[in-house]
Amino acid sequence: MTDIDRLLEVLYDAGVEFVIVGGVALVLRGSGRVTVDLDICYARDPENLRRLATALAPHHPHLRGAPPDLPFLWDDRTLSSGLNFTLTTDLGDIDVLGEITGIGGFDKVVALSSALAGC
Repeated sequence: MTDIDRLLEVLYDAGVEFVIVGGVALVLRGSGRVTVDLDICYARDPENLRRLATALAPHHPHLRGAPPDLPFLWDDRTLSSGLNFTLTTDLGDIDVLGEITGIGGFDKVVALSSALAGC
């Protein structure tokens, strides 16, 4: 089971810039949907990549669904080289998305979420 509250606390305490998307976002807007992971869209500037990598590192992130013996280094360089990561951590599952299909990156997601907040 994913400890969504703890994952959010870890990210917030590290100063990570992100927007909650996916099932948790729906629940926060009043949906009755049940979700088992946390999905976030994150800012991709170098400092935020460092904060995100550092925040999750103590919780042993690895690629969800990948063979357990597959080498995986979680750091800001990995984040910079990739875009979207589906991870399992000691706190549960988190999808770390640099871009949302059909919307775009962090800035576009922030703008859309701000516009929807007024609904």
